Amino acid sequence: MEQSAHPYSLLVRVRDGERTALVGEFSRMSTRRNASAMKMVGALLALYRQAAGYTQRSLGEHFCISEQQIASIEQGRRPLKPDLAEQLDAFLCTKGALSVAVSRMPEVDLVPLWAEEYLDREREAIAISVYANAAVPGQLQSERYARAVFRSRVPVFDEDEIEHLVATRMGRQEILQRKVPPTTSFVIWEAVLRDHLGGLDVHVEQLRKLRTYADVPGIAIQVLPLGRTSHAGLDGPFVLLETPDHQRLAYMETQRGSQLIADPDGVGILTLKYAMLRTQALNTEDTRDLLDRLLGEA
Repeated sequence: MEQSAHPYSLLVRVRDGERTALVGEFSRMSTRRNASAMKMVGALLALYRQAAGYTQRSLGEHFCISEQQIASIEQGRRPLKPDLAEQLDAFLCTKGALSVAVSRMPEVDLVPLWAEEYLDREREAIAISVYANAAVPGQLQSERYARAVFRSRVPVFDEDEIEHLVATRMGRQEILQRKVPPTTSFVIWEAVLRDHLGGLDVHVEQLRKLRTYADVPGIAIQVLPLGRTSHAGLDGPFVLLETPDHQRLAYMETQRGSQLIADPDGVGILTLKYAMLRTQALNTEDTRDLLDRLLGEA
């Protein structure tokens, strides 16, 4: 995530893309760019593992994770998360060395780590609120629309990476298909729905998917109409999450990175913005009517 000053004193994690499929979605480019510190942490783990007499397989079995996951961490291809670092320190008797190494990584090298954290928090969230003003929220995208989003990226992704990103994004939509999904609210600027990203067929397919979700209990979709004289979301898109233990988090994106926010003041400001956006947007019934009209015009 791009390193920049933020108006709140936040818990900020910067990244560029998707852990391979988040909002702008954490791209593999971030991982390559930040490989040096991750490789250092991985080398430490390999050193301590070997000194304690464990193979990658036997160590993984103790923690109920795969040999491949241990290998990926040691090779710097996968971040070592703080909770696992603490467990490894205790098991390998390393006196906190791995936890300290993870916590003291340069913030630019924390990109993949905090991408993982955000996706973990999203998966466990009991409430999700999303304001989108550039593209349909990832949780609601059709496969072809998602592909068009990733093909619009500059600089471009190669086709293999695009397919990987699309598959990951589609996998995230499982959240809304659970027997008991999180309470979810979306406010989408009308311009997003009038854009024909990917072409007319993709546009119509995406509108139909939104119209289907608009009838699902527990999912509220509201359109912020064009032509308003006031607008609470001019600073850009963001996401609000509530965890099972009722911690509130926020996630924001810019052209150059993204931020995960845990500071109560920062989250509170965005919560107020979202409440105002919901009052400025069409209600859910009028939103369904608008989607029907757009489908009729397409």
